[in-house]
Amino acid sequence: MRNYRSVFISDVHLGTADCQADYLLDFLHKVRCDTLYLVGDIVDLIAMQRRAHFPETHRKVIHRLVDLAASGTRVVYIPGNHDEFFRRFCGQTLSGIEIREKAVHTTADGRQFLVCHGDQFDQVVRCSPLMLLVGDRAHGLLLRVNRWFNALRRLQGKPYWSLAAWVKSRIGRARTFIRRFELAALTVAERGHYDGFICGHIHSAGFLRSDDALYCNDGDWVEHCTALTEREDGRLELLHWSECPSVLAAEPAGPHPDVCGEDRPAVDVLPSRFVEQVNQLTG
Repeated sequence: MRNYRSVFISDVHLGTADCQADYLLDFLHKVRCDTLYLVGDIVDLIAMQRRAHFPETHRKVIHRLVDLAASGTRVVYIPGNHDEFFRRFCGQTLSGIEIREKAVHTTADGRQFLVCHGDQFDQVVRCSPLMLLVGDRAHGLLLRVNRWFNALRRLQGKPYWSLAAWVKSRIGRARTFIRRFELAALTVAERGHYDGFICGHIHSAGFLRSDDALYCNDGDWVEHCTALTEREDGRLELLHWSECPSVLAAEPAGPHPDVCGEDRPAVDVLPSRFVEQVNQLTG
């Protein structure tokens, strides 16, 4: 059993064939924490409108989350864009699970992190509707290939490895999108005088530190099977969970040279809707 002060997971996408529910269920049984944050897109209600895929393992994940809440773990659910329906219940507690629009998490070493899903940044990290459509279809195909690829690896006795993540990491447009998203999150943290920002949404786990704030993305359970964890002393790490669990990265000690000082890229003029979202998050 691995023990942590807090754990953050997002982008599980229960209800779809691409959800890695088996790995997540194993994770939830073998990791113990005081507080578990569900940072959006836990259930993919959008995909389920087209075609629902909800096998027994998906039901067991939900039962496990409810059991954790009943057994003393504080479970905080912050809905995302794929489970936006549940935002109407923000401020309520269902089956012991707190539903919130956002949260402020204080680490053991006293730092304050703003926590939300991250879809609020879609206004500033923008692309055309055509690119969204093409990208969504290409991403769906990539995930199907990833599923077949890993089924073959299991037959060969090999651990999970994300082909989808490997392909995306080599596409320049994807890297540019991720960096713009990271900068938008850092902007929110800095304007709100937080020590950092924790989110999901883009299926890309990672850290990025500026002069004044730390960006943390907990990844997903579709392509990467990752979680953000806080140790008892407040240190943050990214954990990958499959047949061979491993620590992917620890929070960086110093600012990244690309995003500090005068070398930091400027985010384009912020749309008014994004400014409203920032004010709502930091207010």
